Amino acid sequence: MTAFHRPFAGLGERLGVTPDEGASAPSPPPDQRPAAPASGPVLSRAVVRIERRGRGGKEVTVVERLELPPVERERWLTALKAALGCGGVVEGDALVLQGDHRGRLPTILAARGVKKVTVAR
Repeated sequence: MTAFHRPFAGLGERLGVTPDEGASAPSPPPDQRPAAPASGPVLSRAVVRIERRGRGGKEVTVVERLELPPVERERWLTALKAALGCGGVVEGDALVLQGDHRGRLPTILAARGVKKVTVAR
């Protein structure tokens, strides 16, 4: 492949990086990995449901019964928003995520340490 197709090919030489050193990208820090398992206690249950009332017809996915302390709720919300690519907010004891994520959330929650995920249809 010519340098025309690789616009940043000469950049490594200027920075003093050999091709072997720059071949693999560094992994993100652990706090930025959205689907990483929870380091705290294993949670026993979560209920995932969809809601439209009072939201102008927009769908939101509600995650309830996680029994997390308020600080952990914020951390979980941040991680779930990053993993799903959506917005969200903490409302009381529930995590509210914009959009319908009932299909993807059970696997993400299981990876974070939730033993039983109930999806209400």
